[in-house]
Amino acid sequence: MTAARLRPLSFGAEPKGARLRRIEASPHYSPDTGEFRNPAGPARAAQPAHSRAELARAMLTGRDRRPTGPLPLARPSAALRGTPPLTGLRISWLGHSTVLAEIDGRRVLFDPVWGERCSPFGFAGPRRLHRPPVRLTALEPIDAVVISHDHYDHLDLPTVRRLAALGTLFVVPLGVGAHLERWGVPQSLCRELDWHESTEVSGLTLTATPARHFCGRGLRNRQRTLWASWVVEGPEHRVFHSGDTGYFPGFAEVGAVHGPFDVTMIQVGAYSELWPDIHMTPEEGLRAHLDLNGTGERNGHGAQGSVLLPIHWGTFNLAPHPWAEPPERMLAAAEPAGVRTAIPCPGGEFEPDGERPLPVDPWWRGLTRYAGATGAPRTRQRPPVAVHD
Repeated sequence: MTAARLRPLSFGAEPKGARLRRIEASPHYSPDTGEFRNPAGPARAAQPAHSRAELARAMLTGRDRRPTGPLPLARPSAALRGTPPLTGLRISWLGHSTVLAEIDGRRVLFDPVWGERCSPFGFAGPRRLHRPPVRLTALEPIDAVVISHDHYDHLDLPTVRRLAALGTLFVVPLGVGAHLERWGVPQSLCRELDWHESTEVSGLTLTATPARHFCGRGLRNRQRTLWASWVVEGPEHRVFHSGDTGYFPGFAEVGAVHGPFDVTMIQVGAYSELWPDIHMTPEEGLRAHLDLNGTGERNGHGAQGSVLLPIHWGTFNLAPHPWAEPPERMLAAAEPAGVRTAIPCPGGEFEPDGERPLPVDPWWRGLTRYAGATGAPRTRQRPPVAVHD
């Protein structure tokens, strides 16, 4: 029996043939190590205060790593009805890094994960803290699905196969197409991009931009599928999705070329001192947002006008910090910086320049014992934005 047949389906496939030759020709690939390189050099070896055994105990027994009750869920009612956003841009956070962006008449779905666990196995691994707020098929039509990288909490086999059956177009980092091809996505519906490459989809320009992370789905992972952040630009609006990344100076470079943005969707959860260079803290996420928006202005948006949506929290337990710590730290950092934030419950939607306030009420505080959750009411931020929570 061949190695490919022994490889579980959930592990995906290794790039080969023309795909592998394209990877090896990438300026971001090292022929010496046979791996993609991170921007700003290799990740630093962390020197945590606790051993890995202590981290494992914290992951199993840490305080407040799960909500004390069911999370509230919203239905993105306007998106489900197919009602176009009045302002041309509407964002629906569907949990973790899954976001539906309705931008200039098109619909882009980032990192869709509808599976119960982010794991190669259905019986083990991190399990959802809440059910998906909406059926996947209810979001049709989808013009493009964008994948940031091949980790299980961003690239979900059962979700991909359901989308493939609908004939959905996938736009992915270089090498990720090998997984999709094994799972039944035809090459005609998969566009693979290296960093700084773009593709046109129904009047939108999708560009893969650098991120500081890593890849892998199997027991032995060669770093031969790329990870990326993404810029989506329409005739009137621009959005940024960070994927998973550590903080690095490249955010300012992305902002100088593509920004400022109407909305940035920034990873702010699953951070740890054991992996400081591959996941941002909320404070680093705020810094990335400011870098991305710089001093420029577009649609009245610069660093102060752009909306920051914190993602990569509240759906899966992937780090030892309290489950509700990311939004609390983000609010504490963003308010004195004058940065507009939107923190809806899963399924919540908003228009950055709509007529209703941004969703910033701390809905999570009744479900946590985290000491940083003060319970103090938050004032809503202006200008007002449509939200259906």
